[in-house]
Amino acid sequence: MDLLIILTYTALCVVVFKVFKIPLTKWTVPTAVLGGVALVSTLLLLMNYNHPYSETLRQYYVTTPIIPEVRGRIVEVAVKDNQPVKRGDVLFRIDPQPFEDRLRAVQEQLRAAQVDLKRAEQLLESRAGSQANRDQASANVAILQAKLDEAQFELEQTVVRAPDDGYVTQIGLRPGMMALPMNLASTLTFVHQEERVFVGWFRQNSLLRIEPGHAAEIALDALPGKVYEAQVYKVFSVIGEGQIRPQADLLRYGAQLAPGRIAVALKVTDPDFPQDRLPLGAFGQAAVYSDHFEHVGVMRKILLRMAGWMNYVYPVH
Repeated sequence: MDLLIILTYTALCVVVFKVFKIPLTKWTVPTAVLGGVALVSTLLLLMNYNHPYSETLRQYYVTTPIIPEVRGRIVEVAVKDNQPVKRGDVLFRIDPQPFEDRLRAVQEQLRAAQVDLKRAEQLLESRAGSQANRDQASANVAILQAKLDEAQFELEQTVVRAPDDGYVTQIGLRPGMMALPMNLASTLTFVHQEERVFVGWFRQNSLLRIEPGHAAEIALDALPGKVYEAQVYKVFSVIGEGQIRPQADLLRYGAQLAPGRIAVALKVTDPDFPQDRLPLGAFGQAAVYSDHFEHVGVMRKILLRMAGWMNYVYPVH
């Protein structure tokens, strides 16, 4: 951005010298250079401070790893790549036969235990049995009822359903594969259908001029030459580089040399924004316009549009 301003000023000086036929002397050239240094420096300071720019903007989204509750062989995959699904729709099925067999076996055991409990109660009433036998029979019924509930739950888990509205992408699951919940291995990646938010990474001193509600603009690499209106949605109050987790290693100065960036969430408000054309995780640049020195924000808008035009040609391979 700074280089674009300097090049623009240089081009303007060349045009002025050519059009007005100003001679190149030891007075005119230094005046143009020094005047340019003062003018460009002042404009850059005002623009960078009051209208922050981030060269790193990314669209973030939430995914849920689909991990089955039970172990078994996949017999059906009911969805396709990027197929919209609703909460509760079937994603895939695990062979239910072993779980149905276990459920029937527990049901038979429970019926037998209930008969034993009834017999123990009758013997207790006729004083031919003991309270201990009755309590043991009751405990057996309770244990088998818990096993029945567990078996019923496991049978229901052979049908894996969508946790929310959304879709599954990059499906590598096929019938015949094994679902292994004990390894916490994700079988599918579920993408939630929700409002997408862009996050720009700004320098820490930009916090002095960034507040929720400020106007913003974004330019995306995937949509060269286009700039879209946005708004500051949230300024995150933490920096990941300062996070401490339980560990044996102590903090070292060398690990803290690079200052962290501040994450600022931007919500696109432009009605012409083509959300459906973008891949999730799109990358770009962003600018925030504060209420201070608003006229200098015009420069930032021009520079952001020039950066958007550069997306037509970069990267060059």
